[in-house]
Amino acid sequence: VQLQASGGGLVQAGGSLRLSCTTSGGTFGTYIMAWFRQVPGKEREFVAGITWSDSRTRYADSVKGRFTVSRDKNTVLLQMYALKPEDTAVYYCAADSGSGWMIRTTAREYDYWGQGTLVTVSS
Repeated sequence: VQLQASGGGLVQAGGSLRLSCTTSGGTFGTYIMAWFRQVPGKEREFVAGITWSDSRTRYADSVKGRFTVSRDKNTVLLQMYALKPEDTAVYYCAADSGSGWMIRTTAREYDYWGQGTLVTVSS
């Protein structure tokens, strides 16, 4: 399984960005896909998740109403609006092969990870 994240960059507060996670090398039908983020010195934090099979979603409270996760064929998207400086982080896409239906929020539950893409929000 390979995950390739892209789309990060520098944006002003209030702006938007769209991250993409291209997937390959696996049968994702029962997988849960998620986005996490991490800043130096902190643990990796759940941002949003989506079930591959029926596109149910789950969001961290800190991004609810501002971020939208979706899937388009083999790509998982994270559309981010109204960005804040505290959204600055390296964003990772991840795949959980073992949950079946529950969108888990703990990084250690995820089996596969992309390489990360940096999002910087300036104030």
